[in-house]
Amino acid sequence: MRNDFRIVFISASSDKEARHLAKNLLKERLAACVNFIPKVKSQYWWKGKLEHASETLLIVKTTKQAVPRLTRRVKELHSYSTPEIISCSIMEGNNDYLKWIKDSVKVP
Repeated sequence: MRNDFRIVFISASSDKEARHLAKNLLKERLAACVNFIPKVKSQYWWKGKLEHASETLLIVKTTKQAVPRLTRRVKELHSYSTPEIISCSIMEGNNDYLKWIKDSVKVP
């Protein structure tokens, strides 16, 4: 059961984009909860150049089963051509919270 749950990190170009992504993921039941960390400072390589940006980081709680659809949906909605979508397994946690994630996410 533990391996059925994921935390997904998604960076967004702005708070507005982050809210748009979260709203869609939640409405489509691909996420149980989305947290926002605004004003994350990012440095990265892009097209051979060192870049920097101020972004909003989304922390998404979901199920393993939902990650492929969630990834496709974020890629459809995101302003970046190569958005950050990183899924990590939840290995331990409050059983009641994990059950809530399972009950909240609906993947056909």
